[in-house]
Amino acid sequence: MAGATTAQRGTPGSDGDARKGRNPGPPKPGRRPKSPKGSGPRGPGIRRRRVLVLASLTAAVLLAAGGTWVLYGSSWLRVERVTSAGTEVLTARQVVSAAAVPVGAPLVSIDTDEIESRLRERLPRIDSVEVTRSWPRGISLKVTERKPVLLIKKGTDFVEVDSSGVRFDTVAKAPGGVPVLELAAERSPSARRFDEQRLLREAVDIAGGLPDAVAKETLQVRVESYDSVVLALTKGRTVVWGSGELGEAKGRALTALLKASPGADHFDVSVPTAPAVSGS
Repeated sequence: MAGATTAQRGTPGSDGDARKGRNPGPPKPGRRPKSPKGSGPRGPGIRRRRVLVLASLTAAVLLAAGGTWVLYGSSWLRVERVTSAGTEVLTARQVVSAAAVPVGAPLVSIDTDEIESRLRERLPRIDSVEVTRSWPRGISLKVTERKPVLLIKKGTDFVEVDSSGVRFDTVAKAPGGVPVLELAAERSPSARRFDEQRLLREAVDIAGGLPDAVAKETLQVRVESYDSVVLALTKGRTVVWGSGELGEAKGRALTALLKASPGADHFDVSVPTAPAVSGS
């Protein structure tokens, strides 16, 4: 009987060979046998990378610890001096004392916002203050003081009021070039509608908006009602201002009248498009 044909025996490496335990032979060219997962050798490159990562982490920790010690623990960066600038009426000594900066404390721990709030509370004349660290051992205080635009008589003293209507200080002597407020609106028909605080606000706006040349010659702002304000100037001159509206136009008109009629003693700019002057 004839033996099995080639098709029946199967080709080398077929399932028949596998079932009979035969070696299927070497793998095909260009294909490498897969190694079991994790069974490959670990080269020195991996160990080197691990060492470098560990060294970097250690250096970062040491650097952070050293930086923290320099900022907080060492004596190199501690407050030794506090300076002040920008004062006019106040003195630098007053500002430094009111700031109460803790000398000897780490510079980085100074709360600049807290110092600013403390200064504004203790010295109301301060409008704003910039607190900065002057490395390596200083704190710098740069203040801006409030400017009075109007004075309110209080007994023998004067209360200073700035352009925002803030009453920030009481002084014994009136500063030059700042007019005094006189409220005389008790009998005004509009007194119920416009109370004293509202009239003060109007007077402040008028005084604060006067041209510099006019403001220097204004001695008094007299408020008889909301729409009846009179300025008293030097040399006995008076100005009917009217209400606080159109202040900029009224200021320009008054400036022009003062230049054109230096000998006049009465001016009316209540209607700035039709100003009037009288007296000689």
